Amino acid sequence: MSESEEGRRFRALFISDVHLGTKGCQAELLLDFLRDHDADVIYLVGDIIDGWRLKQSWYWPQSHNDVVQKLLRKGRKGARIIYLPGNHDEFLRTYYGSHFGGIEVMETAIHESATGKRYLVIHGDFFDVVVRHAKWLAFLGDWAYETALTVNTYVNMVRRKLGFPYWSLSAWAKLKVKNAVNFIGQFEETLSAEAHKQEVDGVICGHIHHAAMRDINGVAYVNTGDWVESCTAVAENYDGSFELIRWTESRPEVQAPIVEAAPRGIRAAA
Repeated sequence: MSESEEGRRFRALFISDVHLGTKGCQAELLLDFLRDHDADVIYLVGDIIDGWRLKQSWYWPQSHNDVVQKLLRKGRKGARIIYLPGNHDEFLRTYYGSHFGGIEVMETAIHESATGKRYLVIHGDFFDVVVRHAKWLAFLGDWAYETALTVNTYVNMVRRKLGFPYWSLSAWAKLKVKNAVNFIGQFEETLSAEAHKQEVDGVICGHIHHAAMRDINGVAYVNTGDWVESCTAVAENYDGSFELIRWTESRPEVQAPIVEAAPRGIRAAA
């Protein structure tokens, strides 16, 4: 990490699951984050725009447009921006190989760290059985999730008046429901197995809105989280170490950097 006039600068930033176009999107918090953080390469790891929700009803306040403009401005200033569409912005998957305002659209990417480690960068929905084989159920789940986020908005209005920090009801409920916890574990195992199959050192993904950095069977599993519930991002420093940044806390929480644990794997604090 280095310091710039705008704040912290990294070798790479990984952001996913912003869900622009929904009321649950924490666009203002993301704007604050983008003002204070910059990088040589910025990976947008899917579900940046929520095409599912926009098809049902149009919601696009100024703050959502400001996020797009801020990213485009970073591209004009020299940052390489790579967009890997997810299931909610799948409409962009017909544009693989295209450039929009300096933003490259790709299906997957291989990120090579400063230490020479190779990471598969992918949204991750292709490894979600519900999304792939029961899309109607995925839409139903999306509706339930949106409802929980609406409730969450009112909960946090009360919390702010009482002087309490932001808290995610949906994230709390997810970790309390056994099936959700099992799903998260299966997703992490599957993505790590895919990274092993592709003979890379780790995988950086999104999709499940659950930020994490850990070693799974000798493979680095890194999930960027989201900008709906947890407001998290992953960054690579110039020395090749990685950080999980939680922006809703009073100051960014930096977890232990990823360190080498085996010839082909890496380890991180969970």
